[in-house]
Amino acid sequence: MNAFSKLMTGAALGLALAATSGAAYAETPPNMLVIANRIDDITTLDPAESFEFAGSDVARNVYQRLVNFDPMNLDAGYQPEVAESWTVSEDGKSITFTIRDGLTFHSGNPVTAEDVEFSLQRAVILNKTPAFILTQFGFTADNAAETIKADGNTVTITTDQPYATSFVLNCLTATIGGIVDKKTVMANEKDGDLGNDWLKTNSAGSGAYKLTSWKPNESVTLTANPDFYLGEPAMKRVIVRHVQESASQRLLLERGDIDVARNLNPEDVAGARAADGVKIHDELRGRLMYMAVNQKHPELSKPEVRQALKYLIDYEGMQNSFLNGQYVIHQNFLPKTFLGSVNENPFALNVEKAKELLAAAGVENLELEVGVREAQERIEIAQSLQNTMAQAGITLNITVGTAKQILGRYRARELDVYLGAWGPDYPDPHTNAGTFAYNPDNSDAANATGLLAWRNSWDTDGLTDVVAKTVIENDRDVRAKLYGEIQATFRDTSPFAVMFQKIEQNGLRDNVENLNLGGATTAVSYWPVTK
Repeated sequence: MNAFSKLMTGAALGLALAATSGAAYAETPPNMLVIANRIDDITTLDPAESFEFAGSDVARNVYQRLVNFDPMNLDAGYQPEVAESWTVSEDGKSITFTIRDGLTFHSGNPVTAEDVEFSLQRAVILNKTPAFILTQFGFTADNAAETIKADGNTVTITTDQPYATSFVLNCLTATIGGIVDKKTVMANEKDGDLGNDWLKTNSAGSGAYKLTSWKPNESVTLTANPDFYLGEPAMKRVIVRHVQESASQRLLLERGDIDVARNLNPEDVAGARAADGVKIHDELRGRLMYMAVNQKHPELSKPEVRQALKYLIDYEGMQNSFLNGQYVIHQNFLPKTFLGSVNENPFALNVEKAKELLAAAGVENLELEVGVREAQERIEIAQSLQNTMAQAGITLNITVGTAKQILGRYRARELDVYLGAWGPDYPDPHTNAGTFAYNPDNSDAANATGLLAWRNSWDTDGLTDVVAKTVIENDRDVRAKLYGEIQATFRDTSPFAVMFQKIEQNGLRDNVENLNLGGATTAVSYWPVTK
């Protein structure tokens, strides 16, 4: 019997149904961008706390960083933004940034070195899920005042050891690197929270857009910043609507009620291609689809069982059917295009081999719960896994919920199996190596929810030390080789089955130009868009 439980909010269900109703909508105005996307993963919009895909899209447009990416020239890598320049100390441990003159926050307050100091210190002190991106450099709540210091128009950060400068700067392009308006944030502080509660639903940035509203599981509305340092955006307002179903997004797109559909399945992509006034934009992303098994489970912690599960995945069958054109088989934690990425994909569906491994482990009649977000392709992947695992005597019970519900249980180490996606936070291989294969403290008390290895209670079998050494290797070729070796071990022994890399196919009205999704790493930027 298929065991399938579903946890879906009434708001999400109602909006999905409304999207397919016969209601008439006016075509979008020429200075407004309307997007349909699944945004139920947003739990907060504070850049020091936000760590989900849809939240990163918001942060990319609301907050500036010391360094950032030009969405129209991603190949150029990080570029000056709030910092106009920087210098590195002789010992390689300190970087001093000179702050650009003339930048202002949405409040009208000037962007100063003090704001930069406050923003980075605040992210370390709050120590929310993405804090590891900064604390991996030795920053702590106790030393932040000394290691992140403003002096006049400069800010100096001092790391615990010399790192490749590119690694440090790449990390500062992550959402957590967003610079907030200290005066505005502290005016809304409550009980020493450094404005965290207020920033969950408000913004205090200097980017191209200001947050107007966020209605969970319904919509995000952004308003253009007329004083944006690169010029006022052509799209004066951006509205992102939460529309769960692919068919609903396609209907809205073809009717002209939205400008962009972000979650079309292959069938609806094919249909939209043939529609008048619609075009399809394809872009290889860094997002990976993976399955992870909890090492607190007495059977799942056995190496033979971990490997058996990797032989119970129909990689080719899924790639060539309901994932066709949108995911490609990729069994490594570094996405294609990253330094150190490899193309070895050794696993294929092999039920007999899986049975042999399970028998060697003394495991039979295994029953597991898999948690999966309410998203069509993920549910279909879970159903495929349910079918193939049943062939080896494993009962896989599927629990579907909102992203917040499922992620909450995953981060609490409660799920037997988690099926989800992971995207890099910055364009350096450590962004994924440092979470899939790095876990210096596996105790529950560590609460290192930003590390996928920790979420799965996996001590990494020695890979933590190797990853720590690789991140300070300055020779590019040596570093790439080391990441290849780490991934070979990871594929064979880890409790992760990386399955696919994302090819995002967006449906656009044919008058939408310059929508750039950010390639393998960065989130979408709205300010260059024209219609």
